[in-house]
Amino acid sequence: MKKVALLFLLIAGLHAGAQTNPQLKHQLDSIMVLDQKYRDTLMQLMMPVTKDAMLRKLGMGPAQANAHYWKLQGRIDSLNLIFIENTFKQYGYPGKKLVGEPANESAWNVIQHSGKIARYITVIETAANHRELPYRLYAMMLDRHLMDEGKEQIYGTQATCRNLKNGKQDCFIWPVKNPSTVNARRINAGFTTTVEENAKRLGVNYRVVNIKEVK
Repeated sequence: MKKVALLFLLIAGLHAGAQTNPQLKHQLDSIMVLDQKYRDTLMQLMMPVTKDAMLRKLGMGPAQANAHYWKLQGRIDSLNLIFIENTFKQYGYPGKKLVGEPANESAWNVIQHSGKIARYITVIETAANHRELPYRLYAMMLDRHLMDEGKEQIYGTQATCRNLKNGKQDCFIWPVKNPSTVNARRINAGFTTTVEENAKRLGVNYRVVNIKEVK
């Protein structure tokens, strides 16, 4: 029932969005900046190739740095999520027709970084299918949703660092369903990079990991 209600809100928002909303666009532009405020630092703290240099720059130990910056970003994320959920209730998904580009990606970013992907992924999917949002962003959210549920991802967008069943800790691209055809799926979804190139961007070496290795 909740999904039906969310879908209704989205469809209503898509039709109501024939006229742009400059005020909402400005608010979403600000949300986008805040969403990324500390994420570059946190990403560098996670990636093996940049971690040590970032820790030296910050003058902190790894545990202290991660806790400090996640606390700061977490406060921002909580406030952003409240705003976006209220926006959904009023407009449905704030897509391209309503706020233009790239402001139409702001709500996606907030949900992608929240604990509510499972609740809103159908809203994101419908927005993507109506071309209110790039389809590749829905693909990224779907991959994260599947990873969160311990299932194979589809497009190879998500990396993780964790202990494997063999007892070793590793950073890798989360297991991909039918990995031999993943790059064809990426092209169809609108990605301009291969899974191997995406892994390099995320600071990991791509290798095929079986779901049984991590579960």
